[in-house]
Amino acid sequence: MTDALPPAIPAATLVIFRDTPAGPPELLMVERAKAMAFAGGALVFPGGRVDPGDHALAAVLGSPDNETAARIAAIRETIEEAGLPIGLAPMPSIQAFERLRAALHSGTAFGEALADTGTSLDLETLEYFARWRPAHAHARIFDTRFYLARLPADAPAPRVDATENVRLFWANAAHILAETDAGRATIIFPTRRNLERLAQFVDFDAAVANARVHPIRTVTPWTEIRDGVEHLCIPDDLGYPITSEPMSDAVRG
Repeated sequence: MTDALPPAIPAATLVIFRDTPAGPPELLMVERAKAMAFAGGALVFPGGRVDPGDHALAAVLGSPDNETAARIAAIRETIEEAGLPIGLAPMPSIQAFERLRAALHSGTAFGEALADTGTSLDLETLEYFARWRPAHAHARIFDTRFYLARLPADAPAPRVDATENVRLFWANAAHILAETDAGRATIIFPTRRNLERLAQFVDFDAAVANARVHPIRTVTPWTEIRDGVEHLCIPDDLGYPITSEPMSDAVRG
């Protein structure tokens, strides 16, 4: 039962697609600083906690619900962490966007920073893709909504914030998985499962179509013995091509 699960921190993350001339789309990944308590040294999508300010802005927009606050958080965190103007309309100039990012880093409320920049939020540019809420014994459990977004054609080059994250890069999902399998990168269990699902899509539109076919149901992995080996498992009806992994291989943050 959900009410028996340990408390979780609401969070949101953004999977950003960049078209390529040939081949599968690239995704933006950030590498967490090794000193971070959660997923230290791992590759993740941009994102973070849903803050009280995100709920406050959702209320100002007339939608004081968790879903709206999560979308706001995904956009805000992507601006702060990666310097990308996703979900903004109209698209601000480079100079205005830099002022917006600097204002967020200095602690200015998101709504105030948007107003000062002369732009607003377009939450419909985000497509709800998945929701994960682990239940293992860990100091920090996150209830994370995953959203998809297309990189705007006139977006600036992303730049890492150099605080929680130490680098960022673009790569297709299959390449990220191959780098991990070769021991050159680390990803936690939810990131791996989502990358495997994302690797199926030839473009952003295909990913959106898949997201709309599968209803959003919170994924809470469980352990199960299969062929004498303990596995970490997820449901098999949510669009994920691989739904279990030996516990000895799983990285859980």
